[in-house]
Formats: sequence, structure tokens, C-alpha cells
Amino acid sequence: MKLVSYLREETDQLAILVDGLLYNTQELHPDLPNNMGMFLMMWEDVIDIARQADASLKAGKHPGTAHGIAVDSVQLLSPVPFPTSCRDGYAFRQHVAAARRNRKVEMIPEFDQYPIFYFTNHNAIQGPGDIHCMPDHFDKLDFELEAAIVICKAGRNITAAEADDYIGGFMIMNDMSARTLQMEEMKLNLGPAKGKDFSTVIGPMLVTPDELEPFLIPAKPGHTGNNYNLKMTCKVNGVQVSEGNMGDMDWTFAEIVERCAYGVNIMPGDVIGSGTVGTGCFLELNGTGKLNDPNYTEQWLQPGDVVEMNIDGLGTLTNTIVKEDTDFSILALKKNV
Repeated sequence: MKLVSYLREETDQLAILVDGLLYNTQELHPDLPNNMGMFLMMWEDVIDIARQADASLKAGKHPGTAHGIAVDSVQLLSPVPFPTSCRDGYAFRQHVAAARRNRKVEMIPEFDQYPIFYFTNHNAIQGPGDIHCMPDHFDKLDFELEAAIVICKAGRNITAAEADDYIGGFMIMNDMSARTLQMEEMKLNLGPAKGKDFSTVIGPMLVTPDELEPFLIPAKPGHTGNNYNLKMTCKVNGVQVSEGNMGDMDWTFAEIVERCAYGVNIMPGDVIGSGTVGTGCFLELNGTGKLNDPNYTEQWLQPGDVVEMNIDGLGTLTNTIVKEDTDFSILALKKNV
């Protein structure tokens, strides 16, 4: 099942996507909530109803009073417009190793011992469309090609062996990054904060795990949880710059959920990202380029750039970079010492 949130009469509307058409959930069945937040909160009570409605639509039937709306005729929101929290993991060893190699430091052994994550700004979650950036964001503005999950039932102290049952679905994530802000603050062993908190993009839809069963592959040796053979790409202004695969995740989402839930309640609506796939950002690509050629010209995102991310089975997430009409700079507020 593919679930989409879109703007309808100034609020978020939940719909099931079938063959390019959106069907509002509450029109498919009166017991289905009309927004993703309530749908996730009521997941175990409503998921079977939604699956039956989805099956009927795919069979050419139209349950309830639902009628199809062309998906390209509405403004798509993040599939989870108001997540209860947003964490981002660090699951791809290839990316971590390349980034460290480019900085001429050894691979950190702790990567292979346990998965890690950080909290980002869940109030800055957005979907397809314009990404508004301040002047300081354009000092090495970057994308990060990732996948993400959303939690669909509350839990605590969940083991990796059972954690896949808590995953409601999968989405594309673009963890936007302002690298100069990020690197400056992390010198103080805190962050990333201002380097990340202005925009995290997820979308264009939430795809439930049953849709991805044909792509299941074994987890890496020594790891636990579902893994998926899904090609990941990113294009900037129509030129492909990144390519990877969800199957390259060393730490599974189940293992990341296990760590997230240790001693903590995870809640329906919590979004968790995978971390950047190998080659999945300009920071890594520029570092590799300069390592191989000292004359390599770095590339960073600029106003007007169009970023298109695609993951097999999860669709294409498209955003345009927009410069805010201001010259206000927090980098300029630094004290001279």
C-alpha cells in the first residue's frame, strides 16, 4: 500500500495512491482517519481496513464514496507531515569509510560495534517542493540520499528480532546539510544542529513493508532484520551524481530501532533515517574527487538547483533550492578572539 499526504483546504489529507490516483481515506471507509498522524496512532485498528480498501482499488472497484484525484494535480506534503520525532542513523559503512578516508583518518572501529543516530528538527520536516535556505546555508549546501522509516506502534526495549513489526513503512529522505555550519559547531563536540535543522525532506509517499517483500534480501553477516535490494539514485539538474542500494545498509533498520528504543518509549509517528548511502552527498563526492585530483572542482547546491532522489519502489522525491530574500548571517556574528 502507498500512502500519501497532500494539502486539502489548508490541512493535511491522507490518501491511498493507486495507478496515479489518490483516494481520500475517510471516503474509502468511515473508520479510516483522514490524516497520517491519527492513522499511525490507530494503526492496529485500521491497517486491515486500509489494506482491504487498497486491494479493492487495485481490483478496479471503488469502495465507499471515494473518487480518484490525479496525484500530479495536488500539492504533496511529507507523507508524515507532523512526526513525533525525527532521528537519523549512520547505517552505511561505505559512506563512513569514504568520508574518513577523504579526511585522511582511519576508519573508526566503533562503527562496527553498534549503530548510532542523532535527533534532528522534526518541525522542519517537509515534502516535495521548494526548500528555502538562508545565506549561510549556501556555504557548502549539500543533500544526503537516504531511506527512512516511520514507527507505527508504541514500544520500549524492543529487540532487533522483533523491531521490523514496529515499522509502518518506508520513504525517501533527503537530510539537507549546511556543511560550514555543521563543521564549525561540531568542533565543540556538539551537533549537528544548525547545519541540519532547517530542512529534512521525506516523501513522496509512505510504502508499507508488504509492498517491498519481493525485494527482501538477507541482512549483512552478523546482523539482524529485514534488508531490501532497492537501487538509490540522486540527480541534480538532471545529472546523476549518486548511486547506491538500500541493501548496502550494514546496520538494519531493526537494529537501529533496537538502539533507539533502549530505555525509551518510541511512538507512532517517529521517523528514523538510514544515514547517507555511499556516494550519497557532495561532501563525500568532493572529498573523493580532490583525493584523486588536487585540481578537482567542488560542487555544492545553488539557488534554483533541482534535486531528484529515486529509490526503487519508493518513488521519486523532487525539490528545488530557493534562496531566502535576506542577507542575515549567523556566521557573521562570530566573536573575534
